[in-house]
Amino acid sequence: MSYRVINQWSGGYQGDVTVTNLGSSISSWRLQWTAASGQTISQAWNATVTQSGAAVSATNVSWNGSLGTNGTATFGFISSWSGSNPVPGSFTLNGVACTGGVTTSPSPSVSPSPSVSPSPSVSPSPSVSPTLPPPTGSTPTAINGQLKVCGVNLCNQFGKPIQLRGISSHGLQWFPSCYNSSSLDTLANDWKADVFRIAMYVNEGGYVTDPAGYTSRVNSLVDQAEQRGMYAIIDFHTLTPGDPNANVENAKTFFQNVATRNANKKNVIYEIANEPNGVTWEQIRTYANQVIPVIKAADPDAVILVGTRGWSSLGVSNGSTHAEIVANPLTHSNIMYTFHFYAASHLDNYRTEVRNAAGRIPLFVSEWGTTSATGGGTVDLASSAAWLDLLDQLKISHVNWTYSDANESSAAFRPGTCSGSNYGTSQLTQSGQFVRSRIVTADSFPTS
Repeated sequence: MSYRVINQWSGGYQGDVTVTNLGSSISSWRLQWTAASGQTISQAWNATVTQSGAAVSATNVSWNGSLGTNGTATFGFISSWSGSNPVPGSFTLNGVACTGGVTTSPSPSVSPSPSVSPSPSVSPSPSVSPTLPPPTGSTPTAINGQLKVCGVNLCNQFGKPIQLRGISSHGLQWFPSCYNSSSLDTLANDWKADVFRIAMYVNEGGYVTDPAGYTSRVNSLVDQAEQRGMYAIIDFHTLTPGDPNANVENAKTFFQNVATRNANKKNVIYEIANEPNGVTWEQIRTYANQVIPVIKAADPDAVILVGTRGWSSLGVSNGSTHAEIVANPLTHSNIMYTFHFYAASHLDNYRTEVRNAAGRIPLFVSEWGTTSATGGGTVDLASSAAWLDLLDQLKISHVNWTYSDANESSAAFRPGTCSGSNYGTSQLTQSGQFVRSRIVTADSFPTS
C-alpha cells in the first residue's frame, strides 16, 4: 500500500492511495485505516470512502474491484487536517495488515511507480511548486492562470478547487451585434463574470455555412475575453443532428485550427459537443476519442468539456444516470463532463443526480436557464436559486443561457438592446437581473 499527500494547503490536503494485492486474486477490496487527529475526508474519487470518527474505510467502485496477484488500484481524496502533516496508521486491506509506506510531504521529484496508472475517470492533481509566484492581477485569469482538473474539481494554477460563474452567447449567426466592446466591457466590469461561453452553432445556419468566417469570429471573441481577464469556452454547439459523429470531421478541422491558434493562451476551455441527443454514451465516447487527441496535440494542457447523453443531462432525460459514464469513462486527462438544466423543467430528480454524480466525476454546468427547456415561459426564480445554491455548495462552475436580446424570457437583455450601446441594468430582463445578481457577488479564488 502506498499513501501519499500530493498537494497540501492551509487546513487541507489531497491524498493519493495505491493498493496492491499481494495474495491470490480478489473480486473486491476494502482498505481501512485510522485517521490522525484533525483529519476529515470530505470528497473522494475512484473509491467509496466513509469515515466514522477516526475510522476510515475505502471500498472499490465497479471498475477497479478485481485485482489479480500484484494487481493495483489507485484512488484519491480531499481531507481537512490540523497541525502539520498528521500521519495516519493501522492500514488493513480486506482485514490483512498492509505493508508499504506513507508519504506526507508532496515532492514534485517523486513519480509514482510505472506499474500504477491513475483511473481514467478523473485526473490527479500534480504537485504545486512552492515557488509559484502570487498572482499579479485581480481578474479571474490573472489569479487562476492555466486551469486543470484535479480529482473531481476544476482547479487553478495553485492546485486549488475553484468555481467559475458566467454566461453564454446566443448563436453567433443570429445575434452578432450583441458581442462588441461595450457589451463585453459590461460583462467583465459590471457583471464581473469569470467566463464567457462562445456558442458557435455548427448547423442551423452556423459553422458549416462559412467555416473560415466562424472560426475567425470565435478567435476574435477569445481575444476579447482574454483582454478583459475572462475565461472563454469555445463551444462547438451541436444540437441538430443530435449525434456528434455526424460532424466529427468538421469538429477535427475546427478544433485543430482554434487549438493551434490559441495554444499559448491560458483562458481557453474547449467544449466539443453541446447537447448530444438520440445517441448512446458509447457513441459520444467514439466522437470524443477522435476529437480530444486533435486538441491535445496542439494544446496539451487545456481543459476539455464533453457533452453527455440526453441533451447533456448525464442521461437523466433518457432514463439513465451518470453510472454509465463511471462504468466507461474517457481515459484522457483534464476532462470534465457537462450537465445542462433549465430551472422550470428540471427539478429535484435532476438535482439529486448532480448531487450523486459530483463526488464521482468532474462536472461543469456549461449551460443553464431560468426558464423551461424551450428557453421561454415563466422565469422560475425559486428553482433557479435552488440550483445555484447546490452548485455553489458543490463548487461546480456554471454558465447561463443567454447573454443576448433574444425575444425569449431566458435572455438577459430586453429585445432591441443590442441595436444600441446601453447594456446597463435598466436593460435587463427579470432573468438577466437574477443571473447578474448571482454572478456579480465576489469570487473566492484560493491561492495558498
